Amino acid sequence: MSDQATVEHLFAGMRRGELRSLARAVSLVEDGAAEAGHLLERSREVLSKCGQRAVRIGITGPAGAGKSTLVDALTRELRAQGRRVGIVAVDPSSPFSGGAILGDRIRLGEFAGDTGVYMRSMATRGHLGGLARATEDVLTVIEASWIDGVNKGSGSDVLLIETTGVGQGEIEVVRLADVVAVVLVPGMGDSIQSLKAGVLEIASVFALNKADREGIERLEQEIQEMLGLSTVVSAGGEVPALVRTVATSSIGVADLLQALDSAALRRTSGHRELNPFQTGLPKGLGTPMLDHLGIAVRSLEEARNLYAALGVPVTAIEEVAQEKVRVQMLQVGDSRIELLQATAEDSAVARFIAKRGEGIHHIALRVPDLAAAVAKLRSESVRLVSETIQIGAGGHRYVFIHPSSANGVLLELVESGHDSSGGQH
Repeated sequence: MSDQATVEHLFAGMRRGELRSLARAVSLVEDGAAEAGHLLERSREVLSKCGQRAVRIGITGPAGAGKSTLVDALTRELRAQGRRVGIVAVDPSSPFSGGAILGDRIRLGEFAGDTGVYMRSMATRGHLGGLARATEDVLTVIEASWIDGVNKGSGSDVLLIETTGVGQGEIEVVRLADVVAVVLVPGMGDSIQSLKAGVLEIASVFALNKADREGIERLEQEIQEMLGLSTVVSAGGEVPALVRTVATSSIGVADLLQALDSAALRRTSGHRELNPFQTGLPKGLGTPMLDHLGIAVRSLEEARNLYAALGVPVTAIEEVAQEKVRVQMLQVGDSRIELLQATAEDSAVARFIAKRGEGIHHIALRVPDLAAAVAKLRSESVRLVSETIQIGAGGHRYVFIHPSSANGVLLELVESGHDSSGGQH
């Protein structure tokens, strides 16, 4: 069966509600299989024609806050309301297999026979920000499977996005979710202050979990004090709701879901929240944002020592066989450095080093709508390296602008919501 025929077969099964077909489709996208690009195109085509879309709820916060238990409780409440639930839970990578350490989470076994619940664990595979590289694409496929035969979404379906517990840098979820619940627990102490510059500022709702423990009043007071000093709130932004929960016994879970639904409704009704992480995202063609700098090196192991000495977190190395390159992404502030090492003499990176030596290979800009950007460039007679948008690992969409049209620089455009590591060089 051809790749296209395989995709159409899976896609038809997904639309019929077959969980086996959906699981296979998600695996293809997560693994960056050859069929992933066409599968994502079909999914986006369906979603572009539908009416109301699923509500995306991010669940984030520090490790040990009870995020997974809260996701289970929210799922139970949503199913009681007759709403379909998709869960994408991002876990740390196993150092042995590279897969998600917690797998498919045994405690969700109560939903095993429930066709209204689909759960997927994904490994970070070295990706920073609390999510996996293919998270956005997996969400797209799940949502597309929920659109009925007349291309109408119910608007009541929910996608729960549970992040890893990595600390204040875990803010990428805000780019994918309509609303975000930040889960905190009593006894965090100075952790509140250390988190303030990151995770706490993206909250639509604060879930004060384990509220039956001593110190819940103090936790609530600390959050209130933090909000009083928030530049977002002082600028007229909406104050996030604070909801006490005990996830293990489902106490407060219905109230939390109501607060999240209300926050999502305000966003879709035009009540713009002044959250810098949300309102700063480009719309339409918008203004491109720097995604990363690609640096060609002879040895990743030697090159990363410099950045490690500067305190930059060193992530796992990924090999992209089809591109004959090893890749290591390093998070530096809001942008990244991509180290590239050739694995074959005929690769683009190897030819670059042979001609110019080690150095900056390309600059990548992130745009919200790659197709619109490419159409605009073509209308301006800008020369592209490829005349079509390319699909890389994990369904990543990208295009290169030829150096002759970019002042001698190889310029890459990547689409917002898609990680640019791997598969494009």
